[in-house]
Order: sequence, then C-alpha cells, then structure tokens
Amino acid sequence: MIIRVTRRQLIAAGAATASLPLFGRRASAQGAWPNKPVRIVVGYPAGGQTDGIARAYGEFLSRHFGQTFVVENKGGGSGSVGAIDVKQSPPDGYTLMCTISTTMIQNRATIKNLAYDPEKDFAIFSVVKGSGLLMVVQSSSGVTNLKEFVEFAKKAEKISMGTYAVGSTPHIVAFELNKQYGLKIEPIHYRGEAPMWADFMTGSTDTAIGSYAITSPVLQSGRGRLIGTTGARLKPHPEIPTLAEQGASSKLFGVRGFTGWWAPAGTPPEILKKLSDAMVLAGKDDKVQQALATYYLEPASDMTEAQRQFSEESPVLLAVLKDLGISGE
Repeated sequence: MIIRVTRRQLIAAGAATASLPLFGRRASAQGAWPNKPVRIVVGYPAGGQTDGIARAYGEFLSRHFGQTFVVENKGGGSGSVGAIDVKQSPPDGYTLMCTISTTMIQNRATIKNLAYDPEKDFAIFSVVKGSGLLMVVQSSSGVTNLKEFVEFAKKAEKISMGTYAVGSTPHIVAFELNKQYGLKIEPIHYRGEAPMWADFMTGSTDTAIGSYAITSPVLQSGRGRLIGTTGARLKPHPEIPTLAEQGASSKLFGVRGFTGWWAPAGTPPEILKKLSDAMVLAGKDDKVQQALATYYLEPASDMTEAQRQFSEESPVLLAVLKDLGISGE
C-alpha cells in the first residue's frame, strides 16, 4: 500500500514536530527558578536597618542564584503597605518580603481590619534576630540614665518619644514607662527609623528608640545620649545597662525583635527551600558578615527555625499588647 503525502501535510507535520522542542524548552525555563529578576519588598523607607539587611542579603542572593534581586521600599502603615503588595503578588518566587515583627505580629493588635493575615497569606523562610534597641535622649536634657529620665519626665510639662511605628517596641516602651512610673510620654510615630531620627536631630522629640546602626550617627553627633537598651547590652557600649537592669519591670524590655523573610502563601516548597538554604549560606559571606556586624545582628536562620520563632513569639507579643490596652487606629 502506497501512502501519498501531500505538500500541505508535510508542512503541517514539520511545523508540529518543530514546535515540540520549543514547548519543552519553555516548560524547562519556567521551572528553572529564578529565570528573571526577583523583587524584595521592604515595608519601611530606605536608610533604616530593615532596608540595610534586605540589601545585604539581596546582593548575596543575586550572586548566589545568578539573577537580580531588586529591593523595593514600600513604607507606610507600619509595614502593611508592603505586606499588602506581597500578598497580592503571584506565589511564584519572584516577590519576597523583608520586614520586621511589627508588621507581622503587632499590626494584628494595632490596626483594625488588617488587610492581610500574617499567618495565612505568607510563608516565612528565614529570620535575622536582633540585638536590642537603644533609648536615646537629647544631650541638652542632662539625663544620663533611666532614673534621671523619670525625674526629668515628671518635671517636664510635656515629653515626647519618637517611634518607628504604632505598636512597635518603642511605642510599647513608652506605654510601659508611663504605666510603671506614672509618666505622660507622648509617642510620636514615624514611617521608619530614618525620618524618626531626622526629626530627633532637629530637637522635635525629647527621646527616641531605635537600632544601633541608624542610631550611631546621632550619638556621634553629640546631639543624643544613650541611657539604656532593650534586650541585652550592646558590645560597643558595654557600660550602658539595659532598661531592665535599671528597674524597668515589663518583660517587653527583654525582647530583641527580628527581621523576617516571607513569600506569598502558595509559593512552591522547593523555592522556599532554596531561599532558606541560601539565606543560611549567606551567613558565611564576607559582605553579609560585615552588614550583620554593623547592625550587631545574628546570621539568618533556616526555614524551620524561622517558623518556630514566629509561631512562638506571635501569641506572646499579642497577649502583651492586649494587656497594655493598645487598640487599632
């Protein structure tokens, strides 16, 4: 039997055959994450500690994966603006979030009708633990420790404290100091540390609390004086006792805080595993180590440790916020 094939059939068959490798290559390329730039959304303005951590690790991830990891700052709403952006992004590994615990824990108690669920809308894959925060006062006040600050605050008609977000550690510190010592500290909230300290430098606030790297220039300028820390004593200032050591009784004064890394819920587990492994590996990188030393932070943890810390600290912080009576705006 002779099968006659027309010219039209040959062309159709050839086109179909030629298309097979193309589909195969396209499917392979789609699965080879990452094959295009990855966004790292930072929930706070450029210039702060969170931004610095994101850029240090982002640069390593770019080198490690051979693809660009771009930091995008989306400040506002105590990090909620950035969180909403990430929540609405496809869970394909091309949008990540680097933000602090305030965004994912405290916001649940301080923002009514929060537009995202920190536990259901995201998948955490790493955590960078903090070293505590610094409480700084205007040098012109003459205050050198917590006891003198309390005396100063009681005599002053009005005293203000800069915080980098509603419900943040500085906000809680102000609340707790008011509660324990009968003070009337007014928290002034900013959209991140950089603008908070910029205002402090103009003399607009009496005191403020922030991370070491961003606070250091304020101390070096002579404008501000360090009187205590939350968490633990800092290596650069071992002579300065913690607020707890000076008599502050709330257990919140022992909280160190953390910066977490998340992806949208539904991101493939294999991608999260790659990211988790890379974050841990970054701890051995010279550039990342320099950044961590600048902020006095611990290297990033793996996904298992990050999930454990987030799940254990969330209910504790939320319970404290509830006890303090801090409500949504």
